[in-house]
Amino acid sequence: MRKTWAVARKELRQIARDPLSLVMLIGLPAFMLVLYGFALNFDVRHVALAVQDLDGSRASRDLLGAFVNSTYFDVTAVADAGDDLERITRMRSAKAVLVIPRGYGEDLAAGRNGDVQLLLDGTDATTAQTILGYAGSIAAEANSRLLHRALARTGTPAPDMTAYEPRVFYNPELRSTQFLVPGLIGFLLMLTAVLSTAMSVVREKERGTMEQIRVSPVRTAELILGKATPYLVISLLATAIIILAARVLFGVVVRGSYLDLFVATVLYLLGALGFGLLISTIADTQALAFQIGLLTSLLPAMLLSGFIFPIRTMPAVLRAITNLVPARHFLVVLRGIILKGAGLEPYLEQLVLLAVFAILTLGLASLRMSRREA
Repeated sequence: MRKTWAVARKELRQIARDPLSLVMLIGLPAFMLVLYGFALNFDVRHVALAVQDLDGSRASRDLLGAFVNSTYFDVTAVADAGDDLERITRMRSAKAVLVIPRGYGEDLAAGRNGDVQLLLDGTDATTAQTILGYAGSIAAEANSRLLHRALARTGTPAPDMTAYEPRVFYNPELRSTQFLVPGLIGFLLMLTAVLSTAMSVVREKERGTMEQIRVSPVRTAELILGKATPYLVISLLATAIIILAARVLFGVVVRGSYLDLFVATVLYLLGALGFGLLISTIADTQALAFQIGLLTSLLPAMLLSGFIFPIRTMPAVLRAITNLVPARHFLVVLRGIILKGAGLEPYLEQLVLLAVFAILTLGLASLRMSRREA
């Protein structure tokens, strides 16, 4: 342990001589959390709505009011008869156009169906589907009110209907940031931990000091632990800063145990640090280590972890490949602890996989360094 601590002290002194790198290791993840946390937002609110109300009746105004009062739509344009409605969406004046034809109010008063039309910009399919869901819900609620009014006028009691009362656990407001911010934590930790360790060892190679370390009485395992320990501590400090920033800026509160969160994070970081050390045994320059680190940590952690894109919608081959991405398993545990307040018991499978990944990467890095020494 004395030799391991000596290597760790040397690494800490080297980090202290380069305050810019220390600031980047601690401050960059928090900055990226703020940047991506505000930039990545899947909530669809205040959709720009154009209206062509050719009826001008009370019924048409009530329908339009239902759209506006829902807070999902904002009227940004009013179209007259004969206007080119497609041009409104093509010129991006509105995302959707609500068309209420003449006679809408009279049809409803006479007990007939009142036809309306919603023209929607479908270039963004995900947003368009969400808007269609909002519009369908508003129309269904408007129909329910019309039915009760008609029955009240005739004195007929309202029929029994299903009382639909949804209750959303863990994220009642359905805010996308509650889902995305924990994913950002896993993504940023993987990126910074891998790059920091890979670059630190390769830096030794470029400066020629790696040969001096190899001829010293320090064994490979002690070198690995000594190199990884300072960055593990720094990464844990960065994790604490990120969690604090997530709570202050986005209202993401850790509902579970901080001890459970610490255990899961340490397992994840050990694997990430081991992977960075493994990259350092392959690359001989910092530029190459940086490129390999980005390619093998950033892209899988972003695309194949479930951070942004749901894994269940991927082809079967990609779903199988995602099992090799540690960020996927960490995000399952992280979201369970932070959002659901769950313990570690429901996630033993994910924790075992993270532990296996950490053992494999640290073991392979140690083995490759031992072979180089031989």
